[in-house]
Amino acid sequence: MGEKHNQPFQLSFNTSLKVDFQGSRVTSDGGLILVRELDERLGLGELIEQHLTDSRRGKNTQFPLADLFRQSVYSRLAGYEDVNDAKRVSQDPTFRLIGSEKIWERGAALTSRRQSFETEMLAEEQNFAGLARINRELIGKAEAVASAQRVVLDMDSTEIPVHGQQENSAYNGHFETTCYHPLLLFNREGDCVAAKLRPGNVHSAEGWEELLLPEIERQQQAGKEVVFRADAAFAKPEIYEALEERGVKYAIRLPANDCLERDIAELLSRPPGRPSLKPVVRYKSFLYQAASWTKARRVVAKVEFHRGELFPRVGFVVTNLETDSRAVVRFYNKRGTAEQWIKEGKQAVKMTRLSCHRFRANEVRLWLSVIAYNLGNLWRRLVVPLRVGKWSLTSLQQRLVKTGGRLIKHARYYWLLLAEGHLTRRLFGAMLRRIEALPGCPLGPAG
Repeated sequence: MGEKHNQPFQLSFNTSLKVDFQGSRVTSDGGLILVRELDERLGLGELIEQHLTDSRRGKNTQFPLADLFRQSVYSRLAGYEDVNDAKRVSQDPTFRLIGSEKIWERGAALTSRRQSFETEMLAEEQNFAGLARINRELIGKAEAVASAQRVVLDMDSTEIPVHGQQENSAYNGHFETTCYHPLLLFNREGDCVAAKLRPGNVHSAEGWEELLLPEIERQQQAGKEVVFRADAAFAKPEIYEALEERGVKYAIRLPANDCLERDIAELLSRPPGRPSLKPVVRYKSFLYQAASWTKARRVVAKVEFHRGELFPRVGFVVTNLETDSRAVVRFYNKRGTAEQWIKEGKQAVKMTRLSCHRFRANEVRLWLSVIAYNLGNLWRRLVVPLRVGKWSLTSLQQRLVKTGGRLIKHARYYWLLLAEGHLTRRLFGAMLRRIEALPGCPLGPAG
């Protein structure tokens, strides 16, 4: 049946059933409450206050800076990557409750206010620099909870296709698309410790020192051993030398060439007899010096013969690790997890949604996506129990964040009644106890 002036819908297949829409009292993102509790424990509010400056005056200040920042980050974490989604979530109970008391009744910011916040306020030089500091110090809070003595850093680049006339977008022949070409640095736990948006036509390793060297210095000052991994795009002598000067171990893929293949000629002949069902794998470690290198370095070669393939698969890794050849290759191959983390960033928090015209505005949007990704990853590795801790961020988003609930207001309290699906009462309680067990500021009202 049709609707009558905001009256409930009545359905013909079941006359006892009525359907109504109460967006200000019903949420589909109830799981974000747990992430908000984690951000309180890690002191995100203090980091926002410390590193972002509010230049607004008068009526423009009706939404506190921290509320706007959280709305931008949490929207991405819930899958609302576009500022046009702000109107849809502004009255959502979860997005009202994760902010300060000022917006509990009024509602979160609408599209125009959030757009000016992201493209103008955060684009100011001081605030833009503050985004990187917020991101790194948020990860530092987690490192204070649990951090290994050996830190492994993975660097990789990726493409973000664009479909307009965005500043500094350019055609990239490798990816065969017009794009941006950001550079990302991850630690072994999957946290994105640094990021840089770059024009689409730069080399994959362009600007590596800006991201990598400060992180190495930070970790070494904390007394940590640092190890670096990267693919063949980062096989550059200046990178080897910078790492060796700082006492950093590394394993970097080396592009094959005739000289390298001559050094392993004895490994390239196919084993005699009937091909094995299992691949036949051979290793060799030797010293090699390219024309552009100032000294010889250790190279580990891996040759694989697969049944049904005419030619062997050959790979080279340049390294200063002192372990055996098999261990070097096994360590390098774990670098592939960095590509998985980039994929999660693209799928879960829509890191690829850089649709602004100005390059600086797109840099801001990338940082907001990185912070949303890291907040989700910290939730996964510090709070989520082991049995679901292996889920991807997309799975966490779809199964835990996307939890329905109803908001009820009483005289003294707000009650958020959540539906039990993947997020059960038992699981919610277990995660809440793990958050309370984290060292940090005493839990209390949001500042």
